[in-house]
Amino acid sequence: MLKDLEKYIFMIKLGYKYIKIFKQTYFHPFITQKYAYQDLSKARQEYSNQVLDFLNIRVKLIGELPKKDKILYAINHRSLLDILVMENIFSRYNKSGTWIAKQELFDDPIYGKFFQYSGCIPVDLENKKGLVRFFKTIKRTLAKVDDLNIYIFPEGERYGGEGIKKFQSGAEKIAKANNLDIVPVYINDKLEKVFKNAPFKEPYTVEVHVGDIVSYENLEEKYLKFYKSIKEKES
Repeated sequence: MLKDLEKYIFMIKLGYKYIKIFKQTYFHPFITQKYAYQDLSKARQEYSNQVLDFLNIRVKLIGELPKKDKILYAINHRSLLDILVMENIFSRYNKSGTWIAKQELFDDPIYGKFFQYSGCIPVDLENKKGLVRFFKTIKRTLAKVDDLNIYIFPEGERYGGEGIKKFQSGAEKIAKANNLDIVPVYINDKLEKVFKNAPFKEPYTVEVHVGDIVSYENLEEKYLKFYKSIKEKES
C-alpha cells in the first residue's frame, strides 16, 4: 500500500511540475506550432524518463524507428505505462508528435490538464460534430507541422486479455485522410502488472517491438500478422 502511494505521489507531483512547463509553451504568444510540438514532446519525454527511472524500468527496443516523420504509430494498449515507455523510445530518436486521446481523459480532474497542455489531441467518439472537428484539427495540424508524428492506440482502450483487441476504425481513417504511413508497435508485456509491482529493487526490462512501415489498408490484419510473427519467434 505504501509502495503504491509513494509512486502515485511522485508521479502527480512531477506531473504538476511539468504542467507548468507545458503551459509556458502552450500559451507562448510567438512560438510556431512546429516548434511548440517539438518543445512539448521533449518535455513529455523528460517527464516519462524520470518516472521510468523512479520505477526502475528499462526499455529494450527490438527493431528501429524510421528516420522519416509524419508517421502514424499504432500501439497496443495495456496500461498508463504504455505512453511513458513509448515516450522513452521517441526520446532516443528525437521524435516529436501528438497523442490521440479520448475526451474523457482531458476531463479528468487529476490528469486532464496534463493531457491538454502537453499537446495531445482529444477525440470525442460519441459526438459526430466532435469527430468532424477532430479530423479537421489533425489535417490542419499536419499541414503546418512537417515533422509531426501521430501516436494512437487502435484498440481504443486498455485491454487486459491475451492477444490484441479488435481495432476501432480511427487509426486507419486518420492515416487514409492524411496519406500517412503506419508503423506497428507491440509492447510485449502486461504493463498493468508491471506498474502494480513497481518500483522495482532490480531493473525491470520491458520489450517493445517495432515493425516495418505499412500502408493503412487492412491495418488490423497487418498488425495481427506482425503480432503473430513476434509470438512465433518466442515459441
